[in-house]
Amino acid sequence: MTSRLLKTMLCAGVLGTSLLAPMAHAGLFDDDEARKAILDIRSRLDGDRTRIEGLTRNVQDLMNQNQQLQRDLAAERGQNEELRNQLATIQQSQKDLYSDLDGRMKKLEPQKMTVNGVEGTVQPGEKESFDAALNQFRNGDYKGASASFQNFVKRYPESPYQPDAQFWLGNAQYALRDYKGSNATLQGVVTRYPTHPKAAEAMLAIANNQAEAGQKAAAKKTLESVIKTYANTESAQVAKERLAKLR
Repeated sequence: MTSRLLKTMLCAGVLGTSLLAPMAHAGLFDDDEARKAILDIRSRLDGDRTRIEGLTRNVQDLMNQNQQLQRDLAAERGQNEELRNQLATIQQSQKDLYSDLDGRMKKLEPQKMTVNGVEGTVQPGEKESFDAALNQFRNGDYKGASASFQNFVKRYPESPYQPDAQFWLGNAQYALRDYKGSNATLQGVVTRYPTHPKAAEAMLAIANNQAEAGQKAAAKKTLESVIKTYANTESAQVAKERLAKLR
């Protein structure tokens, strides 16, 4: 009984061991697979994390580059604006220079002008010469004015300033008591420019010369000629007043 029971228990133990062994092996296999899966997942996660970090750095680098490009672009725009301003300044300077040069060149070229109804070509420096001589006369430098006007008349024979220059020359000569010379000069104005505004005044000046020289009859005749030739003018009125004083 005991021997049989012992055998039975021994067989049962062997049988149990045999049945449990595959089960233990299966559990061990499942744990290894799970660990491998976990390790593989971790490895993939680490790889993904590395790639993500790399992509993040790339994105940040791109953002930094973009910001630098924007700064460079802003700086370039500022430089372009400065260059445009400089170009505008240079262009304006050139325009002013050409305008000034053109003005100076025109002063060196003959100009068509009308002076007291007389048309003509004015040479460079001509007007300045006339104005200088007239200033001498107005300042009481009759000798200097006489010389300047004589020079002007000779130098610019076709000048539209000729009637005025001769008129003031005759007055300068009168101031110097050169009555003969003054009469000749003023008569030239009347003869050559009878319709000029200074012609009537020249005749009045001739009458003064004649009166100063004691030529009373000649002076009266000249005044009468003024009244007749330039009737209804201020010069005619002046001639009437002077003529009344001579009688």
